[in-house]
Amino acid sequence: MADSRDFREDIQRIGGLVQEIESIADPAVRAATKNLVQSLMDLHGAALEKALDIVAEAGEPGMTIIDRLGRDSLVSSVLILYGLHPEDLEARVAKAVDKVRPQLRKQGCEVELLSVNDGAIRLRVETGSHTCGSTAKTLQATLEGAMYDAAPDLTSLVIEGFEEKPASGFVALDKLMSGAAAPLVQTSQGTD
Repeated sequence: MADSRDFREDIQRIGGLVQEIESIADPAVRAATKNLVQSLMDLHGAALEKALDIVAEAGEPGMTIIDRLGRDSLVSSVLILYGLHPEDLEARVAKAVDKVRPQLRKQGCEVELLSVNDGAIRLRVETGSHTCGSTAKTLQATLEGAMYDAAPDLTSLVIEGFEEKPASGFVALDKLMSGAAAPLVQTSQGTD
């Protein structure tokens, strides 16, 4: 989606400008610039909050509009920035997990939301015994992307279960070449 890409580029550009502000040598100019940016943020936040209040006054139709705004990726990000999103962090994360779960299941992965606590998100995944490293990396990237899209305001993300597992019956070529004492074939015990 072009809007999403443009928004990410805008965020990166803003981040670069904030770094430039932080590097201003003159403390008075740096402080005045920060005050200007904060004043603009406060004004925009107050105006956006008032606009949402006016829409909410329309009753159920207004709340439907606010919910739609919360589901739009661009508007959602701005609402989160100002602390005005209609859903809290935990609800957004839970919906994102539910949304990505079928895609992960198709690849033999189950995901469970363990906790959302002060912005810290903990998830647990279980991958199938035949999930290779590249598939696990793809699944991890998919899950991380879903979390960051739904909750850019998260403070930390821990996903348990993507730790590297020993391969079942597979010996990498570098392992074969690196040591004559190493067994050439590993067998797995257990059932599939």
